[in-house]
Amino acid sequence: AGRRPAADLPPVEFLECATLPAVLKELDAGGIDVCVLDGEAVPAGGMGVCRQIKDEIFRCPPVLLLMGRPQDAWLATWSRADAAVTLPVDPVEFPEALAGLLRSRLAPNAA
Repeated sequence: AGRRPAADLPPVEFLECATLPAVLKELDAGGIDVCVLDGEAVPAGGMGVCRQIKDEIFRCPPVLLLMGRPQDAWLATWSRADAAVTLPVDPVEFPEALAGLLRSRLAPNAA
């Protein structure tokens, strides 16, 4: 996605977290506009993490889930991800999905 996934959006800054506790700490601190979670990560996969943060984080930011296979779309739905793309990341699909979630989050009337 680079530093600017779309021309109408401000530059983005990526914050990487390697563990579930680190993800929860950063979300609790606030200031995260969109989460990009790896559904194939171990031991805490992005799908399970997504479902957990949707339950536990007040005003949870939208989540873009990276899935290993298109057939896992039902798991993305179960996890309550706001969008999902398959791995390997497509250089057009990923920035478009990320930009869409950022637009929804940064919109003037967004909650």
